[in-house]
Amino acid sequence: MKNFTFAVILLLGIFFNSSTVFSKNDLHISEAHKIIAFSTSSPEITTASIAAFFKKYSDLKSYQTDVAALYKDKAYKPIWYEGNDINEFGYLLYHKLNSTYEEGVQIDIPYKKKLDEVFNEESASKSKISESDTELLLSSMYILYAKHVYQGIDADEQNKIQWYLPKKKLSYETLLDSIVSNPDLLKENKHVLFSQYYKLQEVLKKYREIEKSNQWTPIYMDKPYQDLRPDATSQTIADVRHRLFIIGDLANDSKSNFYDQELMDGVMKYKLRHALSPNYILSKEHIDQMNEPISDRIKTIMLNMERCRWIPPSLEDQSEYVMVNIPSFMLYFVRDKNFDIVSKVFIGTPLTKTVIFSGQIDRIVFSPYWYVPTSIIQNELKLKMAEDKNYLADHGMEWNGGKVRQKPGPENALGLVKFMFPNPNDIYMHDSPSKSLFGFEKRIFSHGCINVEKAKELAVSMMKDYPEWTIDKINEAMSGEKETPFFLKKKIPIYIGYFTAWVTRDGNMNFYPDVYQRDTRLNGMLFPNDTAYKSDQE
Repeated sequence: MKNFTFAVILLLGIFFNSSTVFSKNDLHISEAHKIIAFSTSSPEITTASIAAFFKKYSDLKSYQTDVAALYKDKAYKPIWYEGNDINEFGYLLYHKLNSTYEEGVQIDIPYKKKLDEVFNEESASKSKISESDTELLLSSMYILYAKHVYQGIDADEQNKIQWYLPKKKLSYETLLDSIVSNPDLLKENKHVLFSQYYKLQEVLKKYREIEKSNQWTPIYMDKPYQDLRPDATSQTIADVRHRLFIIGDLANDSKSNFYDQELMDGVMKYKLRHALSPNYILSKEHIDQMNEPISDRIKTIMLNMERCRWIPPSLEDQSEYVMVNIPSFMLYFVRDKNFDIVSKVFIGTPLTKTVIFSGQIDRIVFSPYWYVPTSIIQNELKLKMAEDKNYLADHGMEWNGGKVRQKPGPENALGLVKFMFPNPNDIYMHDSPSKSLFGFEKRIFSHGCINVEKAKELAVSMMKDYPEWTIDKINEAMSGEKETPFFLKKKIPIYIGYFTAWVTRDGNMNFYPDVYQRDTRLNGMLFPNDTAYKSDQE
């Protein structure tokens, strides 16, 4: 068996950070590459040998269909052998299977001992499996690795946790071809993984290094604890200073227990990264948050890397789209890969959760009517109308065709503009007359729809492609006098997602509250034996 050195492995880079999701016809693979990778006469692979292998190694049975498709695509030529020796890709696959922690996943590898025997060149064990079985075992390991690292949980599992964004498609055959055809893709390939994945991967390394350094020490709190403000003196301040230093919010650790300007700057940076109110107050809740185990922070990063595996990377290539991140209570309107509008939002309560899904914004309605949902009429309005017969009139409401609607105007619950994208959940975005609610940290007030602070600015930005819609015309349409709908000629994609860890474009690591307990549920699916991790909402 050929002796491949570690230098070869380093030269090849990180395996399987390369693949594509486009069709195989788009690849331009030289025949020379195909010959180098696949033209061998041993071991022999047939449909019968594949069936026999999975009968023998029944714990891998779920991969049989994908493995069979792989060999059919390669005309049943060996993939992991050159002559009688395992090729460099086989060694690199084995290396990656032994270091999946770098990808933020935990994989139980069936028949791991047999796999180790294959790659133990000093072993003379007679228990080593045949070359044919080794070939098929490696292909099974390839499928296993690709499923965990590139795809994550399947669509059915996603639906169980109410994640209805479209899941990307991936061809295992194309994935393998891309490794051979373009070695430059080995380190990173944003055609296969959402770019946020790689950013989180870098932060994962940093937080694991902090964990190993044992510098994530508990922050002392005085009893009884009183909010700390600038110019205060406390051991808590010295501990906070150290914490902000090791996570990068402070450049230096003076070890001072005095709340000075330097610490003020660090606290502000920390709060902005955690969607907290931008002030210098350190409350007990803030210290409790800082005292969460770093293992929880690491797990949060891993959970969000998993979510990134589900996102089609092509999302970022669109000329314009709207993205709402529920845990950060923020909206981004992206145009030509730049943030045209960044706005605070407030979302549904835990009882009326905002749904995770995607749609197409097809119209903007200025000065809209609000058609009150039947559930609100039954659960809220009827009681109020029974107590006050003038309730509807006093709130600008009226009966219309057996339903209640609120007339256009500044007090309308939808504000002065709404953005419609047809969906079965009857979710849409709109303005809000309750501007004060955007000043709260955890903005969970709606019945499920997304209330946008900069709704007018968003409408103006979306109407840039329609020169007839001048600012004066938009102002007139938003006067609250009459409902004015406008159908967009070009629909705008909208993605409503759920990320509790996110690296911003300037490289800052942001953590957000698990407002709907979705981290806790996803953690239970990915790491069922993990009883230590708890959401910050528990």
